[in-house]
Amino acid sequence: PSSLSPKLSRFTVSPTDDPGGLVAALSQALGEQGVVKKERHLYVVGQTRVHVDQVEGLGGFVELEVVLEEQQSPQEGEAVAWQLMSKLGIEEKDLVGGAYLDLLLAGGEPHL
Repeated sequence: PSSLSPKLSRFTVSPTDDPGGLVAALSQALGEQGVVKKERHLYVVGQTRVHVDQVEGLGGFVELEVVLEEQQSPQEGEAVAWQLMSKLGIEEKDLVGGAYLDLLLAGGEPHL
């Protein structure tokens, strides 16, 4: 389900010498729902990764990824995100729920 609230994310980074082969294997095993084409610029502000994306078929987006320190709670990370959003002039009404692929499959709504 789409949510406008911050989400806790855990992931593993695993390098591959054959990205094309990996994509083919995953597509064959799991199927492919679609492809998202985007250009991303990455900035770091304190403990926050700021992704500025231009997504083909949708437009421009800003995504904040607060990297929690070991002793920080998700609520503290959310407070960090809200503070930076305020500094950037991003209001709650500007938030968009769902992944880029979900937006594209639903017909999308362009953003500047």
